Amino acid sequence: MYVGALELDLLLGDVGSIKQKRSVVRPVVAELKRYGVSVAEAGHLDLHRRALIGVAAVAADAAHVSDVLARCERLVAGHPEFQLLSARTRWLGPHDE
Repeated sequence: MYVGALELDLLLGDVGSIKQKRSVVRPVVAELKRYGVSVAEAGHLDLHRRALIGVAAVAADAAHVSDVLARCERLVAGHPEFQLLSARTRWLGPHDE
């Protein structure tokens, strides 16, 4: 079993409130869920113009997990309403304890 976790740090555009932030982040979270991953806003919760989205995928094949997370990253990077500041991937595999 392989587990991959992707951390996406976003800089949002012209957002002046937490309510506006949610209206930008929620549709992206819903879109990512179509890839069969677990996803949540996981950081920068009190900042208007920043969001941290966590994505996790599990599969028997590491290549499949890598492919799914790469598609998720490309999807988020393609959104014009925010800028992807960084993407960090973490792995857990059969040889980890």
